[in-house]
Amino acid sequence: MQQYKRDFLRLALELGVLKFGEFTLKSGRVSPYFFNAGLFANGRAAAAISRCYANTIADANLDGDVLFGPAYKGIPLAALAAAGLFDHHGLSLPYAYNRKEAKDHGEGGQIVGAELSGRVLVIDDVITAGTAIGESMAMIEAAGGTLAGVIISLDRQERGSGETSAVQQVEERYGAPVVSIVTLSELIEYLVETGAEPALIDSIREYQDKYGA
Repeated sequence: MQQYKRDFLRLALELGVLKFGEFTLKSGRVSPYFFNAGLFANGRAAAAISRCYANTIADANLDGDVLFGPAYKGIPLAALAAAGLFDHHGLSLPYAYNRKEAKDHGEGGQIVGAELSGRVLVIDDVITAGTAIGESMAMIEAAGGTLAGVIISLDRQERGSGETSAVQQVEERYGAPVVSIVTLSELIEYLVETGAEPALIDSIREYQDKYGA
């Protein structure tokens, strides 16, 4: 596992972005862990997230012309990814984000920032049902762009309504790769490496065995 992945997981645990216990998800499943990227909410975290998204894009060899952050959590993530790509890889990409409601005065419109033209990389925190990606695709296609890839923080590697995960469904539907800073399997690996409680590791493995894609 690359060092930036370990740094990401260590910070997520330190800030409570990753919590353990019993959490009822929208699906009704009771998960032994919960991930809330909104708690990456200080300057040190922003710098780390910037580097992690940039390294994930570089490691996956994703080639895009513009970054797009869906409202709301994707907005700062796209800006941080753009900064990280420049600071750590010397690549200056434009970025854009959307308003939840189109503005009818001033510059108007729903998209803020760069135009969604060419190959678009969508930056977000997680993919659950894939609804947000569908909404993003509608905006990208309306602007004449194409989806080049999706980058998220955590891939839960969890089945949706069928036998495949939401991530796999997005890849199949839109023909573009979805990559993550870390996966659930890497989280388990990290917990083993750092000597986490065996009972915690067992509970996550059992959840993965039951619902994993």
